[in-house]
Amino acid sequence: MKVLVPVKRVVDYNVKVRVKSDQSAVDIANVKMSMNPFDEIAIEEATRLKEKGVATEVIAVSCGVTQSQETLRTAMAIGADRATLVQTDVELQPLAVAKLLKALVDKEQPELVILGKQAIDDDANQTGQMLAALLDWPQATFASKVEVADGKVAVTREVDGGFETLSLKLPAIITTDLRLNEPRYVTLPNIMKAKKKTLEVVTPEDLGVDVAPRLKTLKVAEPPARSAGIIVPDVAALVDKLKNEAKVV
Repeated sequence: MKVLVPVKRVVDYNVKVRVKSDQSAVDIANVKMSMNPFDEIAIEEATRLKEKGVATEVIAVSCGVTQSQETLRTAMAIGADRATLVQTDVELQPLAVAKLLKALVDKEQPELVILGKQAIDDDANQTGQMLAALLDWPQATFASKVEVADGKVAVTREVDGGFETLSLKLPAIITTDLRLNEPRYVTLPNIMKAKKKTLEVVTPEDLGVDVAPRLKTLKVAEPPARSAGIIVPDVAALVDKLKNEAKVV
């Protein structure tokens, strides 16, 4: 079974995000970039499926700028066998990424696509669902456990009331949640091995996909600073402020 894993290059989750002075976008100049944490979980899960003998090949794919090759090398150091970069300087929105991934799925013919439930930069949580719609494949989102057997995949996911388990016929789309696994530490020997693995570079034009943005960002601003809290003497004063000042009760 071939598994396709999309990964995205984002601002590292430990970095405090800054907004450009003209409020046009987030400032990424001289900022540490890394693999989207949810995608790291996805590549780890695909690698574990391969180690169990369920998957035969894991292919990492990314869409974006040239520097995304570093993210793909990390994916191969974790366990992907090879990688493909769809290289473009255009700002990619979820629908454009989904269309690019569909083109790659048509090319590679995987039986399973595992990707993070969302990217921590835009928090869109749309690409997996859009890809499933474009391919007309079954999907299971927010996976916390994945088991593949007999041409089906059982996916346990967290819901408001607890857990539910879905059974999907392959091929299928899965998006990962935080509790699915804990990604392994990437060792130096595996980093060196990843440099020898195949990394193919294509363009959206090669795939016949129009990635022109459909949405326009009007303004990016930091959230307003939180005002200082106050101490109330008793419950009656708290209720009074909630009712008359905050107007939430």
